Amino acid sequence: MPGTSPGMTAILTPVPEHEMKVIGLAGWSGAGKTTLLTRVIPQLHKQGLRVSVIKHAHHAFDVDVPGKDSWKHRQAGAAEVLVSSSQRWALMHELRGAAEPRLPELLAKMSPVDLVVVEGFKREPHRKIEVYRAANEKPLLFPDDPGIVGVATDTPVETTLPTAHLDDIEAVAAMMLKSAISLEDVLAKCETEG
Repeated sequence: MPGTSPGMTAILTPVPEHEMKVIGLAGWSGAGKTTLLTRVIPQLHKQGLRVSVIKHAHHAFDVDVPGKDSWKHRQAGAAEVLVSSSQRWALMHELRGAAEPRLPELLAKMSPVDLVVVEGFKREPHRKIEVYRAANEKPLLFPDDPGIVGVATDTPVETTLPTAHLDDIEAVAAMMLKSAISLEDVLAKCETEG
């Protein structure tokens, strides 16, 4: 950790909510957003940053195991089930027909960290880095999405936006950090443009 001597333990101080930054990753399915993010997060950790992720999933995803007590509680009609252990805790909230929450509502539920990376939510107006893979044979998103402020790609792309190769993890991490904006700015942008 930065600022520690060998043998010393780093004490992470809470990040004030007003200092949280947010950046998104957007791209077509199969572009490698999750793979890229699993390579970038350790790079950001090396820099002493705490990172959280909000991931948009398909309609019927489930993080619970059928037959387990928490699953049975949700199936019985519980609105929320919080499972806790000495290693982690997870809160599952059933929408039960209510509208899917938008990005601002989900961001408000996050504990303060240095950077929140939003994977997916490509229709929300937050800043995003496009993840583009030539083999996907899909069109680039940035020409039609003004929220895209950079491109991580495996092929040359004609653009004035910053670009980084998908395998240059340091450059991708630097582009994400440089492009990230404060939580307050993201919430305001979603309010005015969403």
